[in-house]
Amino acid sequence: MNKVMSNKWIITMYIFPALLLIGIFIFIPLLLSGYYGLMDWDGIGAQRFIGMENYINALQDKKFWSSVWHSTLLAIFSAFSLVIYLIIALILASKIKGSDFLRKIYLIPMLLSSVAIAQLWIKVYNPGNGMLNWILMTLGVDNPPAWLADPNIVLYAIFIPIVWQYAGFYILIYYAALKNIPESVVEAAQIDGGSPIQIAYKIKLPLIKGIIKVTIVLSVIGSLKYFDLIYVMTNGGPNGASEVMASYMYKLAFSMNNFGYGSAIGFLMLIITLIVTIFIRKLTASKEEIQY
Repeated sequence: MNKVMSNKWIITMYIFPALLLIGIFIFIPLLLSGYYGLMDWDGIGAQRFIGMENYINALQDKKFWSSVWHSTLLAIFSAFSLVIYLIIALILASKIKGSDFLRKIYLIPMLLSSVAIAQLWIKVYNPGNGMLNWILMTLGVDNPPAWLADPNIVLYAIFIPIVWQYAGFYILIYYAALKNIPESVVEAAQIDGGSPIQIAYKIKLPLIKGIIKVTIVLSVIGSLKYFDLIYVMTNGGPNGASEVMASYMYKLAFSMNNFGYGSAIGFLMLIITLIVTIFIRKLTASKEEIQY
């Protein structure tokens, strides 16, 4: 077996199909997106080469930078929400009664499509007969807000269902990592007189530091390219108050038939995501990895 795996040609043969698929479905579309960004094109007719004009216009486009800011806010909100997911996973991994049932409950949003979740929360946020405003009026709030129509709060109202949608995914990752910690390590800390909070902070969290780093990267990248739920709930409105990079790109390319400019926005979104990813990896990098 070692002789086979040391043969470079055999290794190449094994990985070539995967590389071919990645090249066809990922790298080639990315390069084409950058190329189309150099064109004045409606997506159907003839292409006209205009050089870097689309990219320059994008960098001067206030709506684009507004969408970048909204995507950044979503990324920050999602990253901080990981703390909530981690606390829940710590509680579930502590052998509390009904933890198996609770894990299944948290996974329910993952079973639903983004469109179904969007429609559900549109009903919740309905200003006339939505559940949320009904609760507020029951508590004595005379004029509850129109959650998806108020430019000042619409973005934050959308963040809630996004966090709810992915709660089960991250809780499951953290739960699996925590359950992978040997019981002997935790028992030794308990014998030494460690409280549950001390064991969680000084033993468990350092041991799953690598998993936490991965989830931060996944959360931020996912937020920067998020599209579907926002598009269904608000279509970037009202007045662009909930527009993110992906929804702005979609509008330009497919609603306004400005495929060249939309492709330029998409390529810039890729560059921004790569820069942020590298920054996060540098920020969370550590020389020491705890082994157990």
